[in-house]
Amino acid sequence: MKKKNAILALILSFAMLSVTACNNNSNNANGNSGSGNDGSKPASTNSASNTKNNSGESAPKNESASDPEIKAGSSVTVFNPKMPTLDPTQWQGQILVEQGTLLEGLYGYNQNNEIVPKIATGYTVSEDKTTWTFTLRKDAKWSNGDPVTANDFYYSYMYQLDPKNTTAQLWLSVLNFVKNSYAYHAGSVSKEEVGLKVIDDYTLEITTTLPHAILGDLVLAGAMPMNPKVVDAHPSDWFAPENFVSNGPYMVKSFTPNGELVMVSNPNYVGVKDQLNRGNVETIHVLPATTVPVEDYMAGKTEVALVQTTSDLQYVKSHDLNSELFTAPNYAIKYLEWSNPTTESPYDKKEVRQAIAKAIQRKPIVESVLNGMGGVTNVFASPGWPTEKLEKGIEEDLDGAKQMLKDAGFEGGKGLPKLILYIGVKQVDPQGESIALALGQELQQGLGITTEIKQLNETQFNAYQYNGPQADAEPGFILASGATNWSEPGSLDMGATQQLYSIGTLDAPLEATQNFVNWSKEVYYKPAIEQYGDPNDAKVGVEWSDWAKLEQAAKEDIAYLDEWTAKQPAEWQPYLNPKGVPTRAEQWQQIVDVWKNAKTNDEKHAAFVSAWTFIAPNAPGGKLNQNALDVQVYYNKTQSDDLRDLRMWQAEFVNALTVEDAAPFAAKVINNLIDNAYAIPLFYQQQFFLVKPGITGVQSNPWAWGNFYGLHFLSVK
Repeated sequence: MKKKNAILALILSFAMLSVTACNNNSNNANGNSGSGNDGSKPASTNSASNTKNNSGESAPKNESASDPEIKAGSSVTVFNPKMPTLDPTQWQGQILVEQGTLLEGLYGYNQNNEIVPKIATGYTVSEDKTTWTFTLRKDAKWSNGDPVTANDFYYSYMYQLDPKNTTAQLWLSVLNFVKNSYAYHAGSVSKEEVGLKVIDDYTLEITTTLPHAILGDLVLAGAMPMNPKVVDAHPSDWFAPENFVSNGPYMVKSFTPNGELVMVSNPNYVGVKDQLNRGNVETIHVLPATTVPVEDYMAGKTEVALVQTTSDLQYVKSHDLNSELFTAPNYAIKYLEWSNPTTESPYDKKEVRQAIAKAIQRKPIVESVLNGMGGVTNVFASPGWPTEKLEKGIEEDLDGAKQMLKDAGFEGGKGLPKLILYIGVKQVDPQGESIALALGQELQQGLGITTEIKQLNETQFNAYQYNGPQADAEPGFILASGATNWSEPGSLDMGATQQLYSIGTLDAPLEATQNFVNWSKEVYYKPAIEQYGDPNDAKVGVEWSDWAKLEQAAKEDIAYLDEWTAKQPAEWQPYLNPKGVPTRAEQWQQIVDVWKNAKTNDEKHAAFVSAWTFIAPNAPGGKLNQNALDVQVYYNKTQSDDLRDLRMWQAEFVNALTVEDAAPFAAKVINNLIDNAYAIPLFYQQQFFLVKPGITGVQSNPWAWGNFYGLHFLSVK
């Protein structure tokens, strides 16, 4: 799973909201934002957070309120995804051990998936909700004995933001929201303009571009500190086992890329007083994920294993392993996502899609296809989710669905073309085909609608699910996974609002959908080349006369967007005009100044290319740059008021500081999508896993990556 920066470019112009939208194979977050100024742990927002076994009993969990003595000679083995590196700035399997086990951030997760203070003792937030001041403990140490200070966090963050660091995954941390982080990383502002400041050794100040609850981002691997002494001494391999210095409960003993990781208890670790920070296991062996976890568990190769398939779950239930079987929430929803085709069809009618939603019978699918590895839902919430009671799903009603289809002019499915159900390959979604077959059978028998299953490879499936309208999409639904990447108010939608990040979706005019596809085909849109000049030609843009049409377009676009923005409600202005971000006019002038100060023709042409991409439709990396001024103007002129409101409500809940503030806005957006049947929830997902007797503190990861995390809580009797 990867998370990309989702930009509400259409109406938020250049303001990057980086909403952790799943642009990947995955999922999004709970919402334990922890808004108190004292840094105390927030209340759990999910009543299903207690892990239970198949009989409903509590799973083996550490009940101690303080850290136990390490049990000499104890060890536990667990499977997790392959780890090509131990670099915490990269999004790979290592995140499951970097965040909290090997490295400890300002905040971290406890056993209930709640965010609690770790290196931090608390924080305050400025009146404008953008500047966070954190105080740090003075007793925390690195495994080499160095004190952990605010300078270490600042060093780590600036290390990743350094323009020379081209591999850092900035979205994987609080850096996603820090003021001027991306601008500095791109080399357009000085490091003094970045919203990071060390007040003293034990006080760190973080300023965000927009109001945003950042505690959930401070627990992520990319927000962990680095030891400056070690990184300076080993700049290219400071994360190698022989160099790795930890400030978490465990240290690296040995590591083979994509192989075994062996961690041992860190003798210099000092945890938070009166808080359970670790278990009592001396050594933890992490083996690369296996294709036969239950078989390996039975063979004694591991003490903890995921049950990943319905057949494995059936095997466990029928082989007297119920006492070792446990289940925990996986904050994810399986749902049908409208395919946003570029052609018209009867399925464009809201009533037809609603009839489909009414006709679906979820219980048989959960019981027969999933063998109980999930729970029926018609909303984007698992039991106890903060928005659960605020959401309103479409009730199952086959007779009502038939009547609705008849009223729409398609009685018994007559006149309706085939409905396409897009699924991923088995490696991406093992049960996808079985679920689609069951859905197809229900729709055929209940409404007379014929379906066709189309399986997409992983790249195609991700594009259909996350990248906006696709050129060859037919009327239908994608069997999508909406999930949570980490805990923050912006994740309350469980991925339901993914389609709002691309133009041409939902109720947008068909022309907008077609334009999105056409603009995305090539890096530089051909009609725009004819209009503004060719960015591929090194001679173009060298003379100022080449800029005439671009300059005129910039003036007209900026004037329109400024006028449009000024007309929007006051409560939306912080998102449309974020403080500290250059205006469109200022950004344009900066580009022009680069050209004026250029000393060579190559530099002048490069400035021209920057101006061209600032204005015209372009698709670097095959993905439309929705920040381009022409694109923004077009969309603001063509989008409906309803779609505009949805996007702004989305901005409000994504940038709220508390779950309580965010939930009503998240629910409003979700309810609209459900009512229009652009998103049809099917079931919430659950994880099942096996634990050998005598082991406690096993943490099933409820976020997008699944598997296990919080390995530092493991204990043995």
